[in-house]
Amino acid sequence: MTVEFITALFSEVDEPIGAIPKHPEAHLWPSDVVTLGLLHALKGGGNRPFSRWLTRDYRALFPCLPERTRLFRLFKTHHDWTQAFLLRIDILYLERIYRQKVMRFSQLIS
Repeated sequence: MTVEFITALFSEVDEPIGAIPKHPEAHLWPSDVVTLGLLHALKGGGNRPFSRWLTRDYRALFPCLPERTRLFRLFKTHHDWTQAFLLRIDILYLERIYRQKVMRFSQLIS
């Protein structure tokens, strides 16, 4: 995953939920937590490897990243938003696959 992908994902998440206020004691905005939850779901693997990867490669994008166990507790509290965006990603992916198949089919007919 690249910085451009993570930035694009964040902007897609931040648009609908960016207005949700951050708790006064929180270090991350809800859109940050949902973006990180989506990255975890898309990347796959375990919690520790994800946390190491995120800290090692993308700490600059999330400078207020909490420690690993706190981050995964935040994922649980923002689970519903993350699931909604995963569903949206699935729908967009299926639409893209459908368009590709239609284009391939029309080329076969031509």
